[in-house]
Amino acid sequence: MAKQDGSSIQLKMLVMAAALVTVATAAPAWGSLGGDAASVQADQIQLQGTRTLKAAGSYTVHEIQAANGTVVREYVSAAGKVFAIAWHGPWIPDMRQLLGSYFDQYAQANQAQRGARMRRAPILINQPGLVVQVGGHPRAFAGTAYVPEMLPSGVSAENIQ
Repeated sequence: MAKQDGSSIQLKMLVMAAALVTVATAAPAWGSLGGDAASVQADQIQLQGTRTLKAAGSYTVHEIQAANGTVVREYVSAAGKVFAIAWHGPWIPDMRQLLGSYFDQYAQANQAQRGARMRRAPILINQPGLVVQVGGHPRAFAGTAYVPEMLPSGVSAENIQ
């Protein structure tokens, strides 16, 4: 058996640690964006917040005031699907939770945009099937995410706040 150098062993340990973190954090996605109206209740529970409803023509806005001060708005169409989310507050909410099945697309686009370096810059993703905007600074973050094809008739991106 060949002897391995220290950097080879460190690389293997790093890969194993990354795999372990991936498995450990693979909790079920709540599936908010693109999910049904029932997913909003799951988000409310996860965010430990209070929820209010506001009818707005062809959709309903479910506003969740999280325990940490962040406000999350989930836009649900008349068909019962979450077509958009928006948030603002001192913390960025759990993007995996809010983006649900769209999280992988978001993560890949974000990684491609930023490359290997981490920068403090707004996130602007505008792809077919997903638009995400995140910006701000500590204690004052805001963002929106929506699926363009799911926007109800007469609803534009400007309605998502």
